Amino acid sequence: MKQLVTFWVEGYFYNPSPFQKLLSFLLYPSSLLYCFIAWIRYLSSTPKDYGIPVVSVGNLTVGGSGKTPLVSALSTYFVKPAIVLRGYGRASQGLVVVRDERGIVCDVSQSGDEAMLYATNLSHAVVIVSKKRDAAIEMAKSYGCEVVFLDDGYGKHSIKKLDLVIGVQTPNSFCLPSGPYRERLWNGKKVVMVEENRSFSRQVRVDNPTQKMVLVTAIARPKRLDAYLPEVTAKIYFEDHHFFTKEELEAILRQTGATSLLVTQKDFVKIAPFNLPISLLDLTLVLNPELIETVREYVHAKKD
Repeated sequence: MKQLVTFWVEGYFYNPSPFQKLLSFLLYPSSLLYCFIAWIRYLSSTPKDYGIPVVSVGNLTVGGSGKTPLVSALSTYFVKPAIVLRGYGRASQGLVVVRDERGIVCDVSQSGDEAMLYATNLSHAVVIVSKKRDAAIEMAKSYGCEVVFLDDGYGKHSIKKLDLVIGVQTPNSFCLPSGPYRERLWNGKKVVMVEENRSFSRQVRVDNPTQKMVLVTAIARPKRLDAYLPEVTAKIYFEDHHFFTKEELEAILRQTGATSLLVTQKDFVKIAPFNLPISLLDLTLVLNPELIETVREYVHAKKD
């Protein structure tokens, strides 16, 4: 049931049917109220300087937009970055250090899938999950980090930061609940807009391909992957951040007759311990030098 609701909402936001468009218009008064409250919240916030450069990578809409690969790519240009995120889908509460100078210090159930992906791929980074980003930033300072990357931090207006905003295309331009927008680009809010094929390009390869692969993924808006997929026997979608069981994955292999599960890196960190046949859809970003320099200049200026 939860899965059906999730996919219905994604369709409502990004590919609405005639009925969903009608519902969107009926909810428009609520959207105006939501957007007004978000605007007042922005106006009443005073950005605080935490004494360390903070770079936010976010988007204005709900759902996936490629924040994780962008943060990962940017962090490679620094010696000791920190990555701070909420940690959606984790079983833990409060602030949890996922990776420090000792290595990975918790499991994926405590960190959430996105944080574990960072911790696995970025051995030079400190990774912290916390609903309270200010506490996590202070923790990053205590580790001697040179910059903090906030995953999904546009709406954290009380933090002084450089805002990188990934543009997401959708025919529904309303705020919640009529549309997918959590916030607008408020007047006076300086941001750097980031767009695919201008600010970055994607490189995709399949590691360990087999003859009959079945796509199994638990990411937001999974149809985003279609442009990068090789031929697959089937596509099995789960709700974002779903924690797989070995039994359900074995059942998928039996039912589809596939020789391997084709998964994203975000899925892989949860599936790897099961020792099942896996093909990895490895997606990386190549950044425009102008974007790299913009971030570097901000970080160095704040450090000086």
